[in-house]
Amino acid sequence: MSRSLLREPLLHFVLLGAGLFLAYGWTGGFASGGGGVVITQGRIAQLSAGFERMRQRPPDRAELDELIAEAIREEVYYREAKALRLDEEDTLVRRRLQQKLEFLSEGTAPVPEPTDAQLQAYLQGNVGNFRSEPRLSFRHVYFSSQREGAGRDSAALLRRLQAGTAVDADTFGDPFLLARRFDQATSSELAQLFGEGFATALQDLPTGSWQGPVTSGFGVHLVRVETRDAGRVPSLTEVRDSVRREWMHDWRQRENARFYADLRKRYTVTVEHPDADADAPPALAGTQP
Repeated sequence: MSRSLLREPLLHFVLLGAGLFLAYGWTGGFASGGGGVVITQGRIAQLSAGFERMRQRPPDRAELDELIAEAIREEVYYREAKALRLDEEDTLVRRRLQQKLEFLSEGTAPVPEPTDAQLQAYLQGNVGNFRSEPRLSFRHVYFSSQREGAGRDSAALLRRLQAGTAVDADTFGDPFLLARRFDQATSSELAQLFGEGFATALQDLPTGSWQGPVTSGFGVHLVRVETRDAGRVPSLTEVRDSVRREWMHDWRQRENARFYADLRKRYTVTVEHPDADADAPPALAGTQP
């Protein structure tokens, strides 16, 4: 058997399953604690409510009996899997338990309501998150990259436009699905329509003159930027809800980090790096992340 085959996760899974069922046959059943399974009235009400949310009606008696049977089945399998310690090496289970504990830790301390002073300070400290996008208004003449001579024709027209020759730019170029003029378009809008390269190039063009050629996903363009708004930092009144939401999110993140740091102090962690220096200490201090 090749080494690559031995490393296949599917093979490991098959071998594990075969081993479990062989053990089941030899021992007459899995060794577990057994014990009683009690499906309380509260659990039945929960099952019924979940069914009603999905089906928009309460379950009938047969459907409720099926829900109860499935709950019993789930509990039995859960206990047997726990008895076999199948959860200990399962990455998905471990991460799910981590997420549940993190979720529970968020509820241990309610998020305080921030004051306007705190929100204003947060806004000033995170200006880039709330600054309005740059906007620009421009005209363009489009030349399809599929047409022979598009590069030559666009260069000739650009020379005439830059020389101040009295020509109507709108009468030149190829038909274009989008508009020939855009007013107060944001960088993200232009990137979505024309591509990132086009949107980025327009940010560096001077205003009031024809420039190009600028390449887009459609072809090449001669562009005249009419106006440019570099964006601004809004007042707290304009973005209070957004600032409050971000402030509260950051507060939760800090509390989660503090909660983890307190948990981490309870453990001494040893990391056995394969290339570790023999003289290095084997354990990490409990206060380190």
